[in-house]
Amino acid sequence: TGCALYLTDDSTTPSSSDDAKKVMRREKNRIAAQKSRMRQTQKADSLHLESENLEKENAALRKEVKQLTEEPLCTGLAPQTTDLLYPPHHSSYHHQHIAVPHYQH
Repeated sequence: TGCALYLTDDSTTPSSSDDAKKVMRREKNRIAAQKSRMRQTQKADSLHLESENLEKENAALRKEVKQLTEEPLCTGLAPQTTDLLYPPHHSSYHHQHIAVPHYQH
């Protein structure tokens, strides 16, 4: 592979201190990987809960919008005139053409 062997005296095996370092490095890496996977799982769980909460909130808001759009308007605030707020476009447009509805008090 690409690993260098450190020989002790006249033997052909790596030194025991190199083996210990390799074991320690692997153990440290194993723990770091385990922590990383745990954080990733916690983040996924958190996002899943947030998604569920947003889905519920969205459904509640849609229900509220539906109720509000189906609800009859208060008759005391209904405009007395049906004049257009903005008349059809003319070449000489002036602000005095804007008709504002009048409300009952």
